[in-house]
Amino acid sequence: MERRLHPVTPLRRAWAPVAVLVGWGVHDPDQAQRQLTRLTTTHLLIGLAVLIPAAALYGFLTWWFTHYAVTDTELRIRTGLLFRRTAHIRLERIQAIDVTQPLLARVAGVAKLKLDVIGTGKKDELAFLGAGEARALRAELLARAAGFAPETAHEVGEAPARQLLRVPPGVLAVSLLLTGATWGTLLAAAVVPTLLWLATHNLWTVLATALPLVGAAGASSAGRFVGEYDWTVAESPDGLRIDHGLLDRAHETVPPGRVQTVRLVEPLLWRRRRWVRVELDVAGSSNSVLLPVAPREIAESVVARVLPGVSVPPGPELTRPPRRAARCRPLWWRGHGLAVTDAVFAARYGLLRRSLALVPHAKVQSVRLTQGPWRRALRLADVHVDTGANKTVTARLRDAEEAAELLRSQAERSRTGRRDAPPDRWMA
Repeated sequence: MERRLHPVTPLRRAWAPVAVLVGWGVHDPDQAQRQLTRLTTTHLLIGLAVLIPAAALYGFLTWWFTHYAVTDTELRIRTGLLFRRTAHIRLERIQAIDVTQPLLARVAGVAKLKLDVIGTGKKDELAFLGAGEARALRAELLARAAGFAPETAHEVGEAPARQLLRVPPGVLAVSLLLTGATWGTLLAAAVVPTLLWLATHNLWTVLATALPLVGAAGASSAGRFVGEYDWTVAESPDGLRIDHGLLDRAHETVPPGRVQTVRLVEPLLWRRRRWVRVELDVAGSSNSVLLPVAPREIAESVVARVLPGVSVPPGPELTRPPRRAARCRPLWWRGHGLAVTDAVFAARYGLLRRSLALVPHAKVQSVRLTQGPWRRALRLADVHVDTGANKTVTARLRDAEEAAELLRSQAERSRTGRRDAPPDRWMA
């Protein structure tokens, strides 16, 4: 049976006509200002009397013509007022379902479902459902994707979870203060507008430059703190669950078997405390952060949950490029390193902001060797490993003979890794 979204949904969609007017005003501010100066109180009241009912009607009609239904094999989402669109989402291709609650949605007791589906670049979503209904539907869809029968899937409920880690707010705040990007954007937001004012004395030029810089500074500091607040990682049969957010609350899942690359990022000022940030590349998913900050030992234990059988190579096992690589990248060549184990291809890069990328052999789609004229003269080459998430991990400035051997051996490791890898299934 087809079902409709929560009755508060029209309030969310009623803003579309207002957004059109605001967009027109921003696109041509001079014309908008001239039109506003001509308006009288009577014209303004008439405009509001027309705009508010029109917005309400638009919100109601878009809600009325939106339905969803769960069949034995797929989730159907039917939308569109003038142009109809029906999305047929095969249940076995669902790899993650996130539950998000913006601030106003939390107040209203509703939630949004975002679905990661294999082979699609954009998430389909159901916004909004009642908070309880959203979690029940998520559990049912995941149970169907795991292979449970339709008549029993709705009785399975949400899989139990065991908490692995919770990032304290104080640790998160200190980590942001010790990040160079935070201070760099704040410094740029303070210095660049001041220099422009001294050079031009034009207020509009200063504002056009200052506002994006202030926004970037806020996003890299306060914005990240609000978004990553109360970051919690839990383990369940359907993957690692991540809950976070101070104002907008998000409930995400890292699907098992779909992680292509794990990166351990270590800024310079974090190294004394042995903190790292763990980032992910997941095939067909936008989930990119596993841990915003954590002690290295705990981070490595969580990585072992994401990539079973993979251990993070210690620093001494990562071999640097030969000394002649300094002619290509003076000083910075010391930040590169490489380690190849039975389970993973590990490449390190960066000197001030070190990043160690781990690619399981089973996730390698192709291997390439590149060598420009200057590097041919120095007998150096780069080895690129392409993954299923359309991302590339590169071992740079390797000895040419070592790179050629790595190119040959990595193809065999990838073939045997895919043969022995477990299936990418929910609750496998």
